[in-house]
Amino acid sequence: MKPSAEVFNEIVEARRSVRVYDAEADFDHEAVKRSIERAILAPNSSNMQLWEFYRIKTPAMLEKMVPICMGQNAARTAREMVVFVARPDLWRQRQRALVAEMKNVYGDRTDKQAKRAFHYYKSLIPKYYFNDPFRVWGFMKKVLFFFIGLKRPMVRHGNGTDVRISVHKSAALAAQTFMLSMKAEGYDTCPMEGMDSIRIKRLLKLPLKAEVVMVIGCGPASEKGIYSDRFRIPNEEVIFSL
Repeated sequence: MKPSAEVFNEIVEARRSVRVYDAEADFDHEAVKRSIERAILAPNSSNMQLWEFYRIKTPAMLEKMVPICMGQNAARTAREMVVFVARPDLWRQRQRALVAEMKNVYGDRTDKQAKRAFHYYKSLIPKYYFNDPFRVWGFMKKVLFFFIGLKRPMVRHGNGTDVRISVHKSAALAAQTFMLSMKAEGYDTCPMEGMDSIRIKRLLKLPLKAEVVMVIGCGPASEKGIYSDRFRIPNEEVIFSL
């Protein structure tokens, strides 16, 4: 095992969901900033980056978040919280930014690689992300993909639900990157799905189509922060080699 892999293994092994944080221990808030900046580098579908990250760091905002997160200790004792938000509604803005980037990268090139990149972001991305309010286009795409898939391998997702799942998966990859980064910084985290997403949206003044993925509490762990020993299903029940 390479030295870098040994370090990464230590970080992964040490990361736990810590539910109580030490209010007296030193805490470098810049570690949260650095970790979010690393999270932005996480892989995401088509590099669309349909996410937003909201740092909850002032005492007033932290206090408001506690009841919204069901009063759990991971929220009540957190030194900061980060709300990971999915923004499928921003796909047009992201698409325009990526088309502009393709122009910077390829300029006036007309070779196969350049044409493929422009076609992907100018033509295919709108077809995938657009879904009319009545969901007719999404249904038509699913039917089309089904019949094409009878003859050859075909991407099967394309309706509104599929798009939402894809965007949430990308945000979850960023969240995991954030948690591992915080552990590398010497701090702990706890991802919380036990929260009232509607009230969080109101508190953060998020638009209707924004979706809260999860809230992550972070800080220096208390001695009582880990509630039990780690448990995982045996590898042979979840890992398969073909």
